Amino acid sequence: MTDGFERLRLAVEGPVARIVLARPEVRNAFDDGLIEELTRAFGVCAADPSARVVVNWMRRAGTYTREENERDAERMARMLRTIDACPKPVVALAHGAAIGGGVGLVAAADIAIAAEGTVFSLAEVKLGILPAVISPYVLRAIGARNARNVFLTGERFEAGEARRIGLVHEVVPAADLEAAGGRKVAALLASGPEAVGAAKRLIEQVSGKSPDEAMALTVRAMSERRASAEAREGLSAFLEKRRPSWTQAPDPAGKTEAKE
Repeated sequence: MTDGFERLRLAVEGPVARIVLARPEVRNAFDDGLIEELTRAFGVCAADPSARVVVNWMRRAGTYTREENERDAERMARMLRTIDACPKPVVALAHGAAIGGGVGLVAAADIAIAAEGTVFSLAEVKLGILPAVISPYVLRAIGARNARNVFLTGERFEAGEARRIGLVHEVVPAADLEAAGGRKVAALLASGPEAVGAAKRLIEQVSGKSPDEAMALTVRAMSERRASAEAREGLSAFLEKRRPSWTQAPDPAGKTEAKE
């Protein structure tokens, strides 16, 4: 368990870091404190060499001055960018409601799973404001056409619709949410940790480029990865019909035991 947080819980257990928003009494409303703690928590996870996967289980007064609003928006923008740029894969589990900034958290994650019955909304326009800071991540997830619908109306939509438009990847019964997240974590841990991080960077670098524009970058990325020690270990393990080293952990006696 990592101390120093009041609005969330951060625990690193082996290769998995878990960030749980911990103020249900205010529905985990985004305030300065939560934004700061989320930014710091993802910074801790990014810097922790033992963590390979991060699992992540707005209320603002209209009396702010323009300068105060800009500072507030910048803090949230930096938080979302910290999540988006985390070198470890981020799995978001949504349960209950994801409103405004909560939708941004889901969209900034690499993989998102929602429980049945979860409600989503980008209701900022109903308050006379905009979902501006979260828009790059939401637009990337759902596309401009779907964004016109949910941004302009501010209507609430259910988990099934969130999956249809691409905001989440999977919808499961609420009782199965943690298990569904565990399956994604297991799949991520079965892959080479360096390759997973490199794949995440590759997506950002190649996105929006034509095949011709991306060719030099992709050829270089492939050649560098094939020459890596991790790739050599992965290929050797495949040929020798054994598990690669990243799926194994040393036991106290000094032996190596494969994880089931």
